[in-house]
Amino acid sequence: MNVPLAGFELVHAHDVDEARAVVGDAFCAHRLIPSLGDIDVRFHAARARGIGLYYLEYGSEVRILPRDLNDCYLVQIPLEGTAEIRSRSDEITSSPTLASVLEPDTRYEMHWAAGNRQLIVRIDRASIEQHLRQNLGQPPGPRLHFELGVDLTDPKIRSWRSLVDLLCREFDTGGSIPAEPLAMREMERLLLSQFLLAQPNSYSAVLQGPPEQDVPRLVRKAADLIEAHAAEPLTVDDIAEAVGISVRALQQGFRKAFATTPMNFMREVRLNKVRAELIAADPGSVTVTDVAVRWGFLHAGRFSVQYRERFAESPSHTLRR
Repeated sequence: MNVPLAGFELVHAHDVDEARAVVGDAFCAHRLIPSLGDIDVRFHAARARGIGLYYLEYGSEVRILPRDLNDCYLVQIPLEGTAEIRSRSDEITSSPTLASVLEPDTRYEMHWAAGNRQLIVRIDRASIEQHLRQNLGQPPGPRLHFELGVDLTDPKIRSWRSLVDLLCREFDTGGSIPAEPLAMREMERLLLSQFLLAQPNSYSAVLQGPPEQDVPRLVRKAADLIEAHAAEPLTVDDIAEAVGISVRALQQGFRKAFATTPMNFMREVRLNKVRAELIAADPGSVTVTDVAVRWGFLHAGRFSVQYRERFAESPSHTLRR
């Protein structure tokens, strides 16, 4: 039997109190009631940034009564078996084709059948709310609410699940993504974006609708921001948030206004800044590397290629003028 996150075991026990305490620390306080009195719980956990991956099985039929999830959303993906999940407004029987998403400020009652094994994705509430705000271009209104059932056969959800599986493999094989902050940041953004777009929620209509109006003015403001702060480690999220526009609208606005992306626009600005500084510099006291690094070009070889393609000469030739 393939057990995800095998190298990240937190507990393998038969004691109900021990299982409840360890799982409760990861998710929330809850009542755990075995139907037969015996359990064989396995709980594995791996986490990076605002995303946590967990493997959980109880080895027998159990009833679970969680308290409120205040600080996270939980996407429960059955690998085997079934579980009945009830809230005040909905009820589903999850299976390998139907996952569930538990959310803050909602009470649930769950009945896991014997043989139910689950891969659980924990999404920090603060992370997904911040990501939603960045994509909306403004603070969201009411709390983000997802439908309880997650259709694992839906193509969009399958794409999201493939990202989850990739991250799980990275943990299992000691891959570089969880260990590299920049790579994990991009992975988190992909996971959050895809889930917000794929799983029906209270902001689906806005996220999937046409981009905001008045984009040209805000795109010009974004371009000015890039010009003024080109030496800083800006991301698309940073720029969109600073000017009050969604990432999607910012991308579309730059394509329409400048026939490029915000990041390519920033690279052109930085190259021009480097060239201007090299032309004005004293070759005896300044190096190409110093100037390039100051403007965010950390890979010398790649920078030289980009500079030559842009200006038809090497940066060292510009400096020696």
